[in-house]
Amino acid sequence: MKILFVGPTLPDVTEITDPSIMLRPPAQKGDIVKALEDGANAIGLIDGFFENVAPVWHKEILFALSKGVRVYGAASMGALRAAECAAFGMVGIGRIFEAYACGALADDAAVAQIHAPAELGYRALSEPLVNVLATLRALTETGAIGEDERAALQACAETMFFKSLTYRSMAEAADLPYPARRQAIADLLRTNAVNQKRIDALQLLQVLADCPDERQQPSRDWTFRANSLWHSAFQHLEIAL
Repeated sequence: MKILFVGPTLPDVTEITDPSIMLRPPAQKGDIVKALEDGANAIGLIDGFFENVAPVWHKEILFALSKGVRVYGAASMGALRAAECAAFGMVGIGRIFEAYACGALADDAAVAQIHAPAELGYRALSEPLVNVLATLRALTETGAIGEDERAALQACAETMFFKSLTYRSMAEAADLPYPARRQAIADLLRTNAVNQKRIDALQLLQVLADCPDERQQPSRDWTFRANSLWHSAFQHLEIAL
């Protein structure tokens, strides 16, 4: 069984995913363990809840890896956890993962955004910083904005609370070197937006579809240790340690 945790990053996932992949909503603490109990051989983590519930616990990812389950991460919570658990065998995919893995990104909030509920198609209500950075990079490379404009916009975006970050709010608040270009820049941002989270998530979707639906030999370089917190959280666990 292959299981993918996804939500606002790919709101149309049901239309584009491989039929061999079972879809589940954004993950929270306990969901990776539940996937194992349900028989998962491969897990893809894209989206995860983090503000009002406990997020996916690193230790449950390590538990999955210790059982030979293939675990992939990209785009959002998946990129964060992949960067943190790569040394133990979790596979990270995409530019956002690479940025966290090399230290170019450090703040978890860089992938955070607010959105409507699933019933309303996860409509985005803010723009994650990782998408903003990708958009600014693309506009600079094509010469649509100057380096001084990019620097001013990026400085503004990096200081804004993630729930308030939109292309419009950034263009309005940035200390631009040429204020007369504010509206033109706002239009450029909106019409040339790069959705890096979606790009990375689509890569993971393909990797998960192509990977074997079977467990692999666990790494012998480390051993999973069930501590008191683990037993407290998963005392119901039926999978033998």
